[in-house]
Amino acid sequence: MINFIIALVMGGIIGWLASMVMGRDASMGIFWNVIVGCVGSMMGGWLFSFFTGGTQNLRDAPFSPMTLLVAFGGAIVLLGIVNLIKRGRVR
Repeated sequence: MINFIIALVMGGIIGWLASMVMGRDASMGIFWNVIVGCVGSMMGGWLFSFFTGGTQNLRDAPFSPMTLLVAFGGAIVLLGIVNLIKRGRVR
């Protein structure tokens, strides 16, 4: 149960940071920050394993810099896709 709570908190922080980088901080609440952070981290893990061909499980080390960087990158990619669909351009 504590791992789930930690994942939600980390997802919220990563989603918030990604929304600040992508210029969507004012239009997103804490709920969407958590969603973007969690879904973005899953997307980042999938993209990382797809492009590197590695089978490393990023959940084995949840607080390593590589895991946090991959999750942050996935959240930025997710927000870029949302911006592209919603506004027709990536900011």
